[in-house]
Amino acid sequence: MENENNNQNALVSDESANNDYSAKKEVKNSEAQRQAGRRNRRKFTKGLVFLMILILIGWGVYKLGSRENPDVGEFFPAQSRDHIAVGVAHDAYNTNPPTGGWHYAQPVQTGIYDQELPDEQIVHNLEHGHIWFAHRPDLSAEQIEILADIAKGYGSRVIMTPRVANDSPIAIVAWERLVKMDQVNKELVEDFVDAYRNMGPEKNIPDFGFGDFRKKD
Repeated sequence: MENENNNQNALVSDESANNDYSAKKEVKNSEAQRQAGRRNRRKFTKGLVFLMILILIGWGVYKLGSRENPDVGEFFPAQSRDHIAVGVAHDAYNTNPPTGGWHYAQPVQTGIYDQELPDEQIVHNLEHGHIWFAHRPDLSAEQIEILADIAKGYGSRVIMTPRVANDSPIAIVAWERLVKMDQVNKELVEDFVDAYRNMGPEKNIPDFGFGDFRKKD
């Protein structure tokens, strides 16, 4: 009888030990799973951060390349960078509107105008890396306002004027670069400005003001 009780006690002890072992193993497995989950999450976060860094670097390289190798608009070599006195005659410009050449010593203040200004004065702005939005005076009021809104969006190094001599309704001009259009193509205008703004031979000269100088009704 005593041996039978001892055997039963041994069985109970073994079963309890097995239960303790199973419980400990389950806890250990659960902890291992949690640690693996944390490691996976850290790896995922690091991978995501690395991917974002690569995207940002790639975007920066693309933007830098687009500025260093612009291909928006047509290229025309500047005929001269000489200053001339106001009213002095010079050879005809090689583009309409001019994209470079002889110019007055004083550039115009950047902004939006409803009066025509001398080509020779604005060419000096182009030399400073400014962008010229030249439109025919008979361009519709709606198109003029769309163009003006784009100019205001940049706020500096942009000048917008009417110009009777334009051979197209709209011309977007930079130093040695020109694109013409019949109506505002916002994406093309912005691509042009992004490519050539502050890219003239005398770039990085501080802009001395931008405003909407049109007469108010």
